[in-house]
Amino acid sequence: MQQHIDTYDFTGKKAIVRVDFNVPLDENFNITDDTRIRRAMPTLKKVLEKGGSLIIMSHLGRPKKVDPKFSLKHIVDHVSECLGVPVQFADDCQKADAQAAALKPGEVLLLENLRFYAEEEGKPRGLAEDATDEEKAAAKKAVKASQKEFVKKLASYADCYINDAFGTAHRAHGSTALIAEYFPNDKMFGYLMEGEIVAIDNVLKNAKRPFTAIIGGSKVSSKLAVLKNLLGKVDNLIIGGGMGYTFIKAQGGHIGMSLHEDELMPEALAILEEAKAKGVNISLSVATVCAQEFKNDTPTKVFDIYNIPEDWEGMDAADESLANWKKIILESKTILWNGPVGVFELPTFAKGTLQIAEDLAEATRNGAYTLVGGGDSVAAVTKMGYADKVSYVSTGGGAMLEAIEGKVLPGIAAIRGEE
Repeated sequence: MQQHIDTYDFTGKKAIVRVDFNVPLDENFNITDDTRIRRAMPTLKKVLEKGGSLIIMSHLGRPKKVDPKFSLKHIVDHVSECLGVPVQFADDCQKADAQAAALKPGEVLLLENLRFYAEEEGKPRGLAEDATDEEKAAAKKAVKASQKEFVKKLASYADCYINDAFGTAHRAHGSTALIAEYFPNDKMFGYLMEGEIVAIDNVLKNAKRPFTAIIGGSKVSSKLAVLKNLLGKVDNLIIGGGMGYTFIKAQGGHIGMSLHEDELMPEALAILEEAKAKGVNISLSVATVCAQEFKNDTPTKVFDIYNIPEDWEGMDAADESLANWKKIILESKTILWNGPVGVFELPTFAKGTLQIAEDLAEATRNGAYTLVGGGDSVAAVTKMGYADKVSYVSTGGGAMLEAIEGKVLPGIAAIRGEE
């Protein structure tokens, strides 16, 4: 049975909490962005305030074996500083029995990187490149069998389980989905997870209209399921970034050297047809900032997006496109944004994406509900100083995408007791 963190009695109990402390580190192991750590603090502090002790578990990076470079020991001091209490460290997440048992109320233990073990992800490692299908199947079976013991050990440390790692909620990993089975009556979401779920429900289930989705990024293939699922929900669908050129070429446009996927053109046309049938307004870029070289310091020209010369490449949405999109955005009551509308990593071609961020902040001031997710979109609102001027900034790019696709996220289903 799912519990709620506000009403659960943590007195004298040990809570094992899955967080997402996969933070960026520089060459000296200094944290360069501690957003993920700070976002977990309300949940962690709640347990301590209510008389419980904490066992914190997370992954860091994508190690394929034990690697000191990816050790969570590098973040212990900062987590201690944020929590305001000393944090103990277990240098092996599978051998922390004594440290977990000795925890007193108000004390905190951080476990070593979960992904030092193949059992966390449930995928075999170290297979030879020429391994046969039989060998691969045997290795997978062995990891799945040992995964149960891995999860059982983690669960044995605590009295209750909290999942507060939305960034990994789309993964059916040991610490995000399987462990919940060991806490049938003592499992719950943390505040960050709860906030993410509410935010996604606000746009996919409870949207006020007009509802506009802005989907950008480089490829149609990476967002195809998202586009299809949104067609049944939105009033307006703004498609920007590199993926837009596939739609333009599919309609007979000349896009020069612009990024596109020829094999996805039939899908693009099908989406346009379905949108028309459902009364969804699709807004593509009409004018684009182009360059002849893919670099920041290069001459640019603006072309009609249907008539880009052969030796030019579309790099960013031009003013005419942005003006069209701003009008749609400011007339909307609910807005979802995922993905840049230009080559955001090059400052010369970041203007369009930054303008979208500014438009969303204005729409939010006017009373719209705005949800932003995806690395570059989040970076844009942060860079503009608008992270607190939109309704919600999602911490989980991949998880948010899968939720928008309409998929059930394993980390959420495990707490709710859903299949």
